[in-house]
Amino acid sequence: MTRPDIAARRVLGACAALMVGTLTLTACGGDASADDADGKGGGTSARTSTAAIRISARDGSTGASINSTGVKVSGGKLTGVKMTVAGSGQAVPGTISADGSTWKPKEQLERGTKYEIAAQAKDANGRPAAANSIFTTVTSANSFIGTYTPDNGTTVGVGMPVSFTFDKAITDRKAVQSHITVTSSSGQQVAGHWFGTQRLDFRPQEYWKAGSKVTMRIDLDGVQGAQGVYGVQKKTVTFTVGRSQVSTVDVRTQTMTVVRDGATVKTVPVSTGSPDHTTYNGQMVIAEKFAQTRMDSRTVDLGGEYDIPDVPHAMRLTNSGTFIHGNYWYNRGNPPFGHEGTSHGCVGMADEQGGQGATPAKWFYDNSLLGDVVIVKNSPDKTVAPDNGLNGWNLSWSAWTAGSAV
Repeated sequence: MTRPDIAARRVLGACAALMVGTLTLTACGGDASADDADGKGGGTSARTSTAAIRISARDGSTGASINSTGVKVSGGKLTGVKMTVAGSGQAVPGTISADGSTWKPKEQLERGTKYEIAAQAKDANGRPAAANSIFTTVTSANSFIGTYTPDNGTTVGVGMPVSFTFDKAITDRKAVQSHITVTSSSGQQVAGHWFGTQRLDFRPQEYWKAGSKVTMRIDLDGVQGAQGVYGVQKKTVTFTVGRSQVSTVDVRTQTMTVVRDGATVKTVPVSTGSPDHTTYNGQMVIAEKFAQTRMDSRTVDLGGEYDIPDVPHAMRLTNSGTFIHGNYWYNRGNPPFGHEGTSHGCVGMADEQGGQGATPAKWFYDNSLLGDVVIVKNSPDKTVAPDNGLNGWNLSWSAWTAGSAV
C-alpha cells in the first residue's frame, strides 16, 4: 500500500469520526427549541419530521413562569407529554388539547422548583419528533405576589375597594398597576391609588352601584416590579356588589341609622368611644366579620385595660383595632347604649354572651356584608387615615387619582 493510500484512509477515518461526533450531538441535543423549521434547534427527529415542538421553558433556564409553562406543536400533533419534578420524579398532571396542538399542566407550578418535560409528536405522515427541557421556575426571592380582596365569586357591600398587598416593595409601580385592570358592569370609572410601595387599591369616584359586577384582571406574570423581581400571577377575579347599605353613627346622639337602598331600615342605640378613647370620624368599610373574637388591649398599645376572650358579633373597621361589635359586659342597671360613649374607641351594641338572642348586635351582624360602609360623625377625634383599613373613601377623588401611577 502506498503512503497516499494510507493518508487517504486517515482522512476518511477523521471524517467518519467527525460525522459520528456530529450525529451524537444531534441525537443528544434536543431541547425546548425543537420548533426550529430547519431542524437546527434540536429534537431527535427534526430533520425528518415536519412536527416542530416548542416547550415554553427552555432547557437549562431559570426563572420560568409558574403559569404559562406548556408545550405547543406545529406541523403535527402531540402524542405524549411527561412532566415531573426533577429529582423526585413526582408526576405533574397535564392535558393535551383536543386538537393535539398544546399541552398544559392542570395546576399552577410551584415557585423555585426544578422540572423536566419530555414531549413527543408525529407529523401527518406519522414521522416522530421529540423535545426535552429541564428548567427551574422563578424563586420566591426573585418574584412577588399580591394578596387581594375581595375574593372571587363573593358578594360585597358598595364600599368594598379592590385592595392588593404585595409581599415585596414595588419600585416600578406603573408597570405593575398597568397590568391590573378593574372594570364594572355599571360603567363607573375605576382608578388605582398607591399607599406606599406595597399596597395598591382601586375604587370608583362614588360607591359601587348596587347589583353591579366587577371584574379584576391580573396579568402580572413576568412583569418586573423591582430590580430582579417578577410577578407570577395571572388570573381573572369577579365579584358582585350587593344591595347598598350605609350606616351612620352619630356620636352626639349615640345612635346608628342603617340605610338600605336609600331607605332607613333601623335605628340602633350604640356606645362609642369614651372621652379618653374617642372613635375616629369618617367613612369606614367592614373588612372582616367574626361571630366571636378575643380583644386584648395589649395588642393596641393600651396596656392591660381589658382582655375579653369572647367578644360577639365583631366587625373590623380599621387595621388599628376599631370594631363595631356586641357588648354583653355592660352595666345592666345603667346601659350606655344611646346615652354615652364608654368604649376604648369601638362602636358597641347591646348583646348577650355567646351571641345568642335577638339582640341589636346580632341583627346588625346578620344584616351586614363585608364592604358595607359605616360612617362616624360628630366625634371629637380626627378622620380615620385612608390606609387604616379599607378606608380610601376618605380621600377626595382628585387626591385619589393623584396617587395613581398610570
